[in-house]
Amino acid sequence: MKDIVELLKQFNINYHDISLYEMAFTHSSFNADAKTKHHDYERLEFLGDSVLGCVVSELAYKSRSDMNQGDLTKLKSALVSTKSLADFAREYHFDEYVRVGHSFARNIRESDNVLEDVFEAFIGAMFLDQGFVNARKFLISTLYRDIQKFHLEDLQDYKSKLQEAMQGEHRESVTYEIIKESGPAHNKHFVSRVLFDGIEIGVGEGSTKKAAEQMAAKSALEKKVDKVR
Repeated sequence: MKDIVELLKQFNINYHDISLYEMAFTHSSFNADAKTKHHDYERLEFLGDSVLGCVVSELAYKSRSDMNQGDLTKLKSALVSTKSLADFAREYHFDEYVRVGHSFARNIRESDNVLEDVFEAFIGAMFLDQGFVNARKFLISTLYRDIQKFHLEDLQDYKSKLQEAMQGEHRESVTYEIIKESGPAHNKHFVSRVLFDGIEIGVGEGSTKKAAEQMAAKSALEKKVDKVR
């Protein structure tokens, strides 16, 4: 486990109370080993969830004038979903700072639920230590690109649909490969292909790896429908 101070330096956070951040990265299983109670991220997670919801709603409203109320709700739900928050946590390598007890047997990096909780707890800790303005700045820098590039079509889980369609006929699973990556860090572009039994069955592009994979799956599904016709 890495020193939490190193993480805070990466974000240029001049902390006032380091214990808040230590708690944000402490799983409840650690209490048994440390003989403590409530010295974990659960209460901070509760607070961070509210801060996150407020900032996402404000940012979505101000930056997506093309969306109605229903679309904004879908956008917010997508951004604060377990998978999305866990992916943000992975991007920042939060898993390398989490304290767990001996009873915790899972791989933290693969646990979406834990990483979601840690991300929200980190926001809660920042809110208490740095104030709402700084917590808001951090969230805007994290979420702005995804909000700007969000399309309602992104909510379609083409990957799951393709997996179900292929496994309905075969036992093998499909796999994905990123075959091209271009653009600067703030404006990446990815090209992905989906393979079945080593054969390319679809290609897609997107501003994130996930989006490119979804478009590759959509391409494969469309080809499958065309064959039936």
